[in-house]
Amino acid sequence: QVQLVESGGGSVQAGDSLRLSCVGSGRILHSETMAWFRETAGNERVFVASISWNGGKTIYSTSVEGRFIISRINAGNTCYLQMNSLKPEDTAVYYCAVAREWVCSAYGCNDRSQFDFWGQGTLVTVSE
Repeated sequence: QVQLVESGGGSVQAGDSLRLSCVGSGRILHSETMAWFRETAGNERVFVASISWNGGKTIYSTSVEGRFIISRINAGNTCYLQMNSLKPEDTAVYYCAVAREWVCSAYGCNDRSQFDFWGQGTLVTVSE
């Protein structure tokens, strides 16, 4: 059984940093795309950042580019999201997702149905 487990969420103040982690287990086989999405109450889940298998391709949403950094360690299917200069509008539940192929364009990974596995999410709260 495949599992993705996110961790690292919490409550911080604007301007602070957090690092989220996502660890995959089970028969994921090949995780070409690892990505982060976020969701707020009453809104759909939206793309934040993605990274390819060898790290050669990284894509960010315009709302986080320059502040967030995505990275991965393939041994253990581990993905990180370093979040710097956090803003109150970054408050959300953050989800990790894996796709066996590269499913993103230069503008992001906007078709959530193309992802094969999802984590349960970790809450990030940023106060003024």
